[in-house]
Amino acid sequence: MSADENMYDLLVIGGGINGAGIARDAAGRGLKVLLCEKDDLAAHTSSASTKLIHGGLRYLEQYDFGLVRKALQEREVLLKAAPHIIWPLRFVLPHHKDLRPAWLIRLGLFLYDHLGGRKILPPTRTLKRSSSKVFVPLKNQFSKGFEYSDCWVEDARLVALNATDASDRGAAIMTRTACTRLTPIGTHWEAELRVNGAASKTIKAKVVINAAGPWVDSIAQQAGTTRNAPQVRLVKGSHIIVPKLFEDERCFIFQAGDGRVVFAIPYERGAFTLIGTTDLPYNDDLDAVEASADEIDYLCDVSNSYFDTQISPSDVVSTFSGVRPLFEDQAENASSVTRDYVLKVDHHDGAPMLSVIGGKITTYRKLAEDALKQLADLLPDAQTPWTANTPLPGGDIANADFEAFEAECAARYPWLDPDLRYRLARTYGTRVFSVLGQAASISDLGHPFGAGLYQREVDYLIAHEFAQSADDILWRRTKLGLHMTQAEIFALKDHFSARLVA
Repeated sequence: MSADENMYDLLVIGGGINGAGIARDAAGRGLKVLLCEKDDLAAHTSSASTKLIHGGLRYLEQYDFGLVRKALQEREVLLKAAPHIIWPLRFVLPHHKDLRPAWLIRLGLFLYDHLGGRKILPPTRTLKRSSSKVFVPLKNQFSKGFEYSDCWVEDARLVALNATDASDRGAAIMTRTACTRLTPIGTHWEAELRVNGAASKTIKAKVVINAAGPWVDSIAQQAGTTRNAPQVRLVKGSHIIVPKLFEDERCFIFQAGDGRVVFAIPYERGAFTLIGTTDLPYNDDLDAVEASADEIDYLCDVSNSYFDTQISPSDVVSTFSGVRPLFEDQAENASSVTRDYVLKVDHHDGAPMLSVIGGKITTYRKLAEDALKQLADLLPDAQTPWTANTPLPGGDIANADFEAFEAECAARYPWLDPDLRYRLARTYGTRVFSVLGQAASISDLGHPFGAGLYQREVDYLIAHEFAQSADDILWRRTKLGLHMTQAEIFALKDHFSARLVA
């Protein structure tokens, strides 16, 4: 292979939301991009969020108005770009008379409504127990509350769709591929990539994007210098999933006694309730992050202080945890560390590296634009920004009207079970037609693995969304692992094992 054929404009290290977003933006500007991820896309932090596209109401208390404004503006941009995996939610904040005063909450929600130029989502309103059924699952002491808008996102799918779009625009996406060596050579980099723990590949890149999340410091050190290494504070956030605690489709946001807020959200079409998150310093194994017994107790206690239905750790169906790489701003506690992103450019013996620190899923697209803006002088062939008005794969739904789109799916596939049809439409948007193709009956979908997962969908995820294992499909491309029996899960794993042998 000639040197030119082996030279990339960007090597993006990290397949989380920031890496995938940068790869997509750069590929769409005509740059030659390679993204490598040592595990699966969204295998770590980016699949362990509270799954919200939101401004961050609690950040107003930290006077981080710039971050809240930026996030609120992006909220509506993303809602238009991916209406299949992002949709509006209403949140209810019950007033706890012993914590934040009602006037302060009203002021915060007024700012929340107006900082970002809200156009699509409905405004805040005040609720009373006497006139709202939403208080039914809450203890009697809560008689007043406030309702406001934010959005839900299928976080791991957002990553996969950005990577898919990057690939469609020419980027090379390499999962299960670790960057094991970075060597500056003049004004560019030479990188060794180890694929699936075995074969190695050497490539060159004009710029390295260090979007390795919690491993960002490790990659910077691997590059051979620490004089201007990123400074990161690692903070763990954990969530629990329990059988549904309430019937209402709205979500709750609770004030905890320690000043934090905790969400309780209907999950997987209301079958479960998702509760989280925590904020704890983390200095342990980044490949073995899990919810501690203390965190599970904490989330159960917060839930029990608001809901009539009491839960204990024995009710927890599943948990997930992620480590957020936040910029070290010397804040006294983990909850008050800024969630805004910091982009640091360093020249390692002349070879440029941009390191991404922090950030929120909500602002990933803006982060990608800002990253490429910082690199404009180094990448003069890059074209202009383009992602603000371009849908993600499957998001080109007319007028972003998901209900009308679902009706179109029902007319086209009347034989499909309504619940399965809804899940497929939500998961794939307009690309559901590629998943189902010319199928005219359920038998055309191939072998049933359970919980509505058929061979045709598995094949699509392998061919188009970089799935290489059962867990990729069950916990990141979908959440079907929550709905399948252990026998069904083992059968899907056996299917992948057989593929590897073949």
